[in-house]
Amino acid sequence: MGQLQRQAFRKAYDKIWDLVMAEVSTEAIASLAQYYDRPLRCFTFGDFQLSPMVEEFEEILGCPLGARKPYLFSGFYPSLARISKIVQISAQELDHRKQVENGVVGVPRKCLETKARILAGRGEWAPFIDILTLLIFGGVLFPNVDGLVDLAAIDAFLAFHDRKESPVVAILADLYDTFDRRCEKSSTRIVCCTPALYVWLVSHLFCQEVRHACPLESHRSCTEKKKASWDRLLASKEGASVNWFHR
Repeated sequence: MGQLQRQAFRKAYDKIWDLVMAEVSTEAIASLAQYYDRPLRCFTFGDFQLSPMVEEFEEILGCPLGARKPYLFSGFYPSLARISKIVQISAQELDHRKQVENGVVGVPRKCLETKARILAGRGEWAPFIDILTLLIFGGVLFPNVDGLVDLAAIDAFLAFHDRKESPVVAILADLYDTFDRRCEKSSTRIVCCTPALYVWLVSHLFCQEVRHACPLESHRSCTEKKKASWDRLLASKEGASVNWFHR
């Protein structure tokens, strides 16, 4: 691998892990869920409302729309032959290893992790990065079933990989859908991109001496979030103390 390739790999790897390694407080997400206002599609507090916006998630995910088209599900899942070309596992083996959990079809995460380790051992970095990114799509951006990268997440990844389509709008739609379903059934698990949601929440609630351009940098430098009693914090928060999104 050349020097420029190493730098590009390092930059992409660091950006992904910035979000993946964000410490998510389950208490914060559970407390936030109590304020979801389904008719208005926002979080309604005492004297203000907050709604995750496309522009904010573009910054958090490091994936600006720009000239990209937003990813929209076509209604058809990708074939195993198409997936095979990306993960470098034969279609026959994928067909043998695929699993169905609660009606959801996908490839076991361990299968992809094993292949990634083999590629890393050989120094085949391009396909390694593809599989690493696919694992992020399946486990962080579009989680569904534990231990499984489902076909919906794979389809979103292939649209990003092949056609350079942005997943940001789909991630936001998945987030809102998750909270809508939780309103229908309070016991529903919050299964969406919680690291991005948590970084978004922290960026609005905690004032800092230095306002970082990147929300992930603000998240890393914020020490108050570790001391927060989230139920109390959200109940007492006022609009005047919120960090609002800059146009």
